[in-house]
Amino acid sequence: MSSNLTKIKPQTGDSINVDEGGGGDNAYNLSMNLAPSELQRILHQSHYTNASSFLSNSFKANMLIDSTTICERSGALESTEYPKEKADILFSQFLEVWKIRANGSDVFDTIQDLIFACAGVLETAKQELSRYGEEKGRSNNWKWLEQELKTWKLLYALYKDRTLVQCGDEAMGFDGATLGGSEKEVISQLYNCNSTLREYQLIIDWLEACYECRDYGPLIGHTTDRSVSWENTLFQLKKKKQLAFGTGAEIVKSIDPDAPIREKRPLHALDEEDSMRLSRCIFQEVRQGRIDEATVMCKYYGQSWRAAIFEGWRLHEDPNYDDTIGANKSEKLSIEGNPRRDIWKKCAWLMADSKKFDEYTRAIAGAFSGHLDSLKSLLGNSWEDLLWAYLKVQVDIRVESEIRACCLKPYHPLPEEYWNSKMSLEQIFDELLVHNDADVRDYAQSKIGITQKYFILDNISELLQQMRRWIDNEDAECETECTPMTPHMLRFLTHIVLFMRQIGRVDKEDAAYHIIAAYVECLITMGDAQLVAFYTATLPSKTRISLYSKFLEKVHKKEARSIALEEAINVGLNVEEITRHTVETIRYTIPTDSEMTSSLQAGEISEFDQRKIKSLEWLTFLPAQRGELLWQANAMIRTYLAENKNECVRAISNMIPSDSLAQIIKLYSTKDDIPYREDCSIKEYLSYKVYIAAIDSFNEWTRLYHNRPKEPEPAMAGANFTERVAFEHREQVYRAELNHWRITLQEHVKVCRDSLYNVLVFPEMGWLIDPDVPKTFDSNTVIWETRLTQLEKLRSIYIPEIVLLLYKVLHVSKDFQGCIKLADDIASETRQLYKVYTKHKLADLLSKLANSSLELLNKKLDPWGYSAQI
Repeated sequence: MSSNLTKIKPQTGDSINVDEGGGGDNAYNLSMNLAPSELQRILHQSHYTNASSFLSNSFKANMLIDSTTICERSGALESTEYPKEKADILFSQFLEVWKIRANGSDVFDTIQDLIFACAGVLETAKQELSRYGEEKGRSNNWKWLEQELKTWKLLYALYKDRTLVQCGDEAMGFDGATLGGSEKEVISQLYNCNSTLREYQLIIDWLEACYECRDYGPLIGHTTDRSVSWENTLFQLKKKKQLAFGTGAEIVKSIDPDAPIREKRPLHALDEEDSMRLSRCIFQEVRQGRIDEATVMCKYYGQSWRAAIFEGWRLHEDPNYDDTIGANKSEKLSIEGNPRRDIWKKCAWLMADSKKFDEYTRAIAGAFSGHLDSLKSLLGNSWEDLLWAYLKVQVDIRVESEIRACCLKPYHPLPEEYWNSKMSLEQIFDELLVHNDADVRDYAQSKIGITQKYFILDNISELLQQMRRWIDNEDAECETECTPMTPHMLRFLTHIVLFMRQIGRVDKEDAAYHIIAAYVECLITMGDAQLVAFYTATLPSKTRISLYSKFLEKVHKKEARSIALEEAINVGLNVEEITRHTVETIRYTIPTDSEMTSSLQAGEISEFDQRKIKSLEWLTFLPAQRGELLWQANAMIRTYLAENKNECVRAISNMIPSDSLAQIIKLYSTKDDIPYREDCSIKEYLSYKVYIAAIDSFNEWTRLYHNRPKEPEPAMAGANFTERVAFEHREQVYRAELNHWRITLQEHVKVCRDSLYNVLVFPEMGWLIDPDVPKTFDSNTVIWETRLTQLEKLRSIYIPEIVLLLYKVLHVSKDFQGCIKLADDIASETRQLYKVYTKHKLADLLSKLANSSLELLNKKLDPWGYSAQI
């Protein structure tokens, strides 16, 4: 093999038999020859795989996530577009998970599915980013999703224990550890009965599972193959006399593990570098909770004494003292753990406290001996690493305290500083909040850091209040910069609230509703009816109506409106109340200055008015809402009539389906059973229909009247024969058209007269007059009184107008007797039309009637149109 290839033994596990003898080839040497580029890829790939795995010990078993399962559960994202928008699929995926799992018996299956969804998107994003290159920036685009994924894992681990395991402990009545047991038995009972310690361990397991290996340059496998320890130092010591030139620096004279410390001399420079690199790799394995892998690594690189150190912390148990086992076994069983664990622990603590060792070696010893300072000095720039260090020490102190309190044997005392490191979770988070490192402080004050903190403290009430402050941009505790809430952060917070509500941990519903409402507001801008409808349904009734109505206001196409209402019905929203509120909100909208000043041609409808009129379509989808449709349409018509916008009134009339009255009658079985409100709406609607028909008829008569055929110009004097024939032909055509015009005009006069009269002689009590009020109906409400006032005002405006139009038609048609008859209709006590007249309008009408009387007198008739008596 060429010299540019490097040998490395892959870190497999205990199942591979590793030769501990150093050099030499054998049947169990599974080293493989790799080029440096291939080696780099494999090493980094192994780190990503390790970082994405879930909990691995007895507390982690139920949360193992397989990468293949992730892809299958969350679906393949095959699009070739840049993955910065791929995270948007999480909105719909979270919805589907919650719809499927919302009524399930195991709420933690929901969280697992959310984890699968996030992990699947993140995994696909990494694959896409590898195609586009690292310059796109993985951390900038996807760091937030990695943090969210970690937080869901933390929530799952903690609250499954709090909800299921701790409740089971209370039911079984664990009283605590018993005296006289082995170290392993005592600690096993301690974990079973002490929920606080168990939570500490769960958090440690979570931090180890989420650990991301840092890039410290070449890994140990890049420079060192399976060999004896410190091969360069050994070679120099053995061949010292044969070397032509020395290294220029003194090295150790012995090769035992304690030689550098005892002799206060360094190893060979290459071995020093390799030793530091190995220590760093070992510590990374310890930081990930991979003790067995660290042991294998030590043995493989010829430092078996380091591997032996990892065995010293194990709890002691001698199964030969167990009566149930000893009675059935004639052979002596092997002893588990370290019977001199107390001595080993003190030595490890002193090693971590010594400045003679490198920082990684000290931190490795400190992780197993509860030495906080050695861990803090190495892990001082990461919130997660520091939390892991603090909790490792707290668990170590509590385990050691229990062992020394319950095991009946003397123990070697530990330094006083060891016991002084005991802290509460609140004290730990307070120290992280004011840490010297800016990155640690920033993470502790970030939204995700505060969320994780309150999960660990189990302070959901304060977390909800903090979430509310984030949404309201009133960050009292977090983030030096007031960053806006992103849609994905709102999605994350909302589903935390929904989960906490499911397990009964929400004691402040107002804050929970505020968070969900903010998410719905965000979804409204996206325009997905299914998403908006589902999450709106989780809010109180009043909030549901206002929020979903706000969404409907932004939907304009009929197909989209139908889908929006269908989704609302599917989740149980009160569609009738929502659509009513939507129409009323749009109807009461005040136009902006630009909308008011926009110029329009005659007969055109402004966009603002078109939007208001089109809103009535919301009430046309359900037959049961036809009564409400008429009520809202009538209210809108009253406004437009007051503004003299007849084209808008006509457009509203066209919006109402032709079968609306039939649907109302069908809904209440018979006409007599129709409620008074609907009965008044029907009559008012018919009144407007009659009015529109009258105006249209009058406009048609006016158009026809002013389009009289033009008389052709006479032929000029001295015209030739051809010109005279042409003139005679034009004159014949004119007379025919004139005759047809007169006949058509006469017919339109009758139609127009009848249409205008229909307004004046409207059935029952008259035009825009409600039927008699039943005794059971409350007509004293503000809305009803306002409506009656509007109707009365419209009668006083439009009945005199209709009379004048009718008078004009009759007077122009020379029906002067019909003009005089108008006076009788107005003065009649049956409909009392005279009451809608002011003195000024009445005087104007009488003046016009006087002109008609003069015309009758000119025709030798009396002022009322009858023959004069001689």
